[in-house]
Amino acid sequence: MPELVWLNGEVQDLDTAVTPVADHAHLYGDGLFEGIRIYNRKVFKLDEHLDRLYSGIRYLGFEMQIPQNELKQTVLDVCAQAGEEKGYIRLNVTRGTGLGLDPAHINRRPNVMVMVSRLSLYPPEAYETGLVAVLCSTRIIPAQCLDPRLKTIGRYVSNIQAKLEANRQGAGEGIMLNTEGYLAEGTGDNVFLIRDGVMRTPHLSCGILAGITRATVIQLARQAGIEVREEFLTMYDLVGADEAFLTGTAAEVIPLVGVDGKKIGCGVPGEVTKRLMALFREHTNEGTPF
Repeated sequence: MPELVWLNGEVQDLDTAVTPVADHAHLYGDGLFEGIRIYNRKVFKLDEHLDRLYSGIRYLGFEMQIPQNELKQTVLDVCAQAGEEKGYIRLNVTRGTGLGLDPAHINRRPNVMVMVSRLSLYPPEAYETGLVAVLCSTRIIPAQCLDPRLKTIGRYVSNIQAKLEANRQGAGEGIMLNTEGYLAEGTGDNVFLIRDGVMRTPHLSCGILAGITRATVIQLARQAGIEVREEFLTMYDLVGADEAFLTGTAAEVIPLVGVDGKKIGCGVPGEVTKRLMALFREHTNEGTPF
């Protein structure tokens, strides 16, 4: 099936699609994005992703021309044209087009893109054996500088630097702290750990992204009778956990079995992690059909 891009009302093939070179996200990172999964010809958590996107649009003052319900239908239409049974949607909204930081002097009609493609963040075997991570020296951007609830394009430069650190050490993922030294997130994932049957994850005030998959897994865990706490955690808590895992739209739910040369628990995916992986996979049967 074709990999397609819808850009400002025009559908193009992904391989030949072009964007304006003076797009404000291309020049300054001044844009928002969402990554969304397709499972079984259904778009997973589409409304939640669009809610987060439009909250960011309002906060950043983008002069969005497309109502949320109309963009939702556009996403579904492009998915239907692409015909992907299972895939990945990249949705971008940028402030507009023009050179110069000051939005007063650019064309402030947002550029809106819907890309339907495929993405595999980790190799399939990693979901069976688990990831080994390293602690990165690159810290996340402080919340007082840029609210982490904004899924901005420019914010991810620091995450890319952390990922490069992990790559240089041959690790499957990198773990990032905030500037106060508290556990934050992976380079593209939220972090969870299990200790004595209790599931713990960094509090949102630690400066982490309020992940859609993170919220889904917390809900699934509580429905399954697992106690969940959002806390201020350190690397001591992670290394001392019985088991750990990462979550994200691209990552889904993947075990984390070691960090900085130390095993987490027994160094293999834990039973609670495997249970939550199964619950999440079952939950992906829900979604918006196209």
